[in-house]
Amino acid sequence: MNLLDLDARWKRFNDENRACPCCGQRFSGIFDIGYDHPDIWPHGDLVESGQTDFQVGEDRLTAELCKVDDHRFIRCVLPLPVRGSDEVFFFGPWASVTPETFFAYIDTATDPSKDFEGGAAWLMNDLPGFETSDVIACDLVSGAGGERPSLIAQSGPLAEAQKSGISFDQLLDIYAASGTDIRPHLTSD
Repeated sequence: MNLLDLDARWKRFNDENRACPCCGQRFSGIFDIGYDHPDIWPHGDLVESGQTDFQVGEDRLTAELCKVDDHRFIRCVLPLPVRGSDEVFFFGPWASVTPETFFAYIDTATDPSKDFEGGAAWLMNDLPGFETSDVIACDLVSGAGGERPSLIAQSGPLAEAQKSGISFDQLLDIYAASGTDIRPHLTSD
């Protein structure tokens, strides 16, 4: 048994058969928050463009890779364990990487016999609950079996949250700050 199993809100959040009494909304547990593009991308959303390969001049955006001027970006996952449970919440942000790391990543994506070694990276999206005006230095770690690479913050509050986990209340705050405040839907049966 996990500690969060004692929290009625957690039970409601993970019960896909429960409908919120005020609106009928249902939840089936943790859902991730992804980003369409790095914050520096100036040309609009990939999804809204209706394209899978969005190119404006020399700038280019796909679901996994991005280039703006001389800057290169890889879409990653950033794990945050949820304390009191076996669950992990993921952000799906973008990382700025060197051209060498960028092309090494492409090489391994097109040739499964090669291993991606990862490298230094910088978080390129403001994450709710972890906003800062400073650039967050990270390690880019290879994903297993063709999965997206993971982004691990090197220091600061985000690094501490990745190491120690976040509370369920912090997770709910992250959802609320991203525009999905589900707290009122978990208060009663």
